This record gives sequence, C-alpha cells and structure tokens, in this order.
Amino acid sequence: MRIDTLPHHDPMTPPERARIGLLALATDLCSEADLRRMLPDTAGLYSNRVRHENPMSLEALRRVADDLPRAGRDLLPGLALDVVVYGCTSGTIALGEAETLALIARARPCRFQTTPVTASLAALAHLGARRVSILTPYMDSVNRALGEYYASRGLEVINVSGLGMDDDYAMTALHPDTLVEAGLGAMADAANALFISCTALRASHAIDRLEARLGRPVVTSNQAIAWHALQLAGLPAGAAAPGKLFRTPAQGTPHD
Repeated sequence: MRIDTLPHHDPMTPPERARIGLLALATDLCSEADLRRMLPDTAGLYSNRVRHENPMSLEALRRVADDLPRAGRDLLPGLALDVVVYGCTSGTIALGEAETLALIARARPCRFQTTPVTASLAALAHLGARRVSILTPYMDSVNRALGEYYASRGLEVINVSGLGMDDDYAMTALHPDTLVEAGLGAMADAANALFISCTALRASHAIDRLEARLGRPVVTSNQAIAWHALQLAGLPAGAAAPGKLFRTPAQGTPHD
C-alpha cells in the first residue's frame, strides 16, 4: 500500500506570518467570515466558540465568563498564537474590558489580547476621532452601559442609537443596506466619527458607502478587531479591508 506524504504547505500559498485566535459567541454567524475577508493570506485565523444563548442581555453576557477559560484552553493547544480576540462588544462591556483581557491572558497565553472595545477605542484614537455617534442593534440597557463606558474612556459620546434587538441571529440577518440607512440616521452633525457596535452585524459591508455619504470615518466592531490584530502582529491589511481606518497611516510603531 502506498502512502503519500503531503507537504507542510502548498508552495503557492504564502506561509503564515501570524496566528490570530478568535473566541466567538456560540450564536455568532458573522465574525469569522468578516475577519477572513479583511485579513491578509499571511494571517491565519483560528476560532473557538464560547457558550452563549439568545436572548442577549447584560446578565447572559456576564455568564460567558464561566466558559471563556475552557474556550481559550481549547484554542490550538500547544501552538503559539500572536493575538487572541474575544469577539463580542457588548460582552466585553458586560464583563468589563480589563477583566475580559485578563481572562483571555489567563486562559490562552499569547503575545497580545484584544476585544472589540479595546480595538475600537484604539481605532478611533488612530483616526483622531474624539466626538462619536454610536449605532448598535442592542436594547436600551446595553446601550446605556456601552455609552457610559466609552465616555469614561475620554470620548465625547454625542448619541447612542439602538435598534432594540436581543437576538444574534436576527442581528446578522439585517441587510447592509438597512445598516447604511440606520447609520445615516444615527450620525450626529457634531460627531467626527460613527462607531457601529456588534460583531454579529454585517456592518463592514456598509462602511465604504457610509463614509462616502457622511464624509467622515466609520468604524465597526469586526473592522476594528481585524485592524487592531494586524497592528499588534505587525502585518498589513488584506486587499478587501474597508474604510478610512485601514488607509490612515500609523502615527508611530504598531504597539504604541
């Protein structure tokens, strides 16, 4: 019987220069495809799921902390990762940004950790945006907590507009055209950037159209974590990465 040995990698495929781990909610239909579209071929993306059920609430999102350590340990055990991302914006708000980053670091040691909150704050700072409008799919209680946290981090939150949803599957079902219209309605005249929160939304597909009509930068959760992970890993963006965020040169080293 003949047994053929496969090569370590296809010579036509660029070798990995970084490994990025994603800890996504069990109900997430969007993040993996969204991130793969924005990352270059030289960045490997590897994901694991964290226990979570609809409907979404701050209490349900806090319970995710019970399963984060298990999900982290089971993410490519024994292999080095450059960046590990917790892929939930509202979940980071519910647990606390610092606690979420610490949970990731304990559960899955790696070079860097990030969250959509951490990444979006870094992205808005990179763009020089201090006054922001925020669009979310969330209920009012989550919106209040999110707006208060972003304000506590030094941003002037002009307004938070929510769509009153608590189901991840329904959030992903929203068409990007719907998000364009919602984004236009959410953007305040006084704001110099729009942040669209939630990794479940297909909002990255609306960025270029929104920026063209608003004349101001738009940051989304998945776009921000793709950008931040690449900044931390020292890699360029993929060809399909949208928005002014990816086209704005860095003002220093990637880890500043």
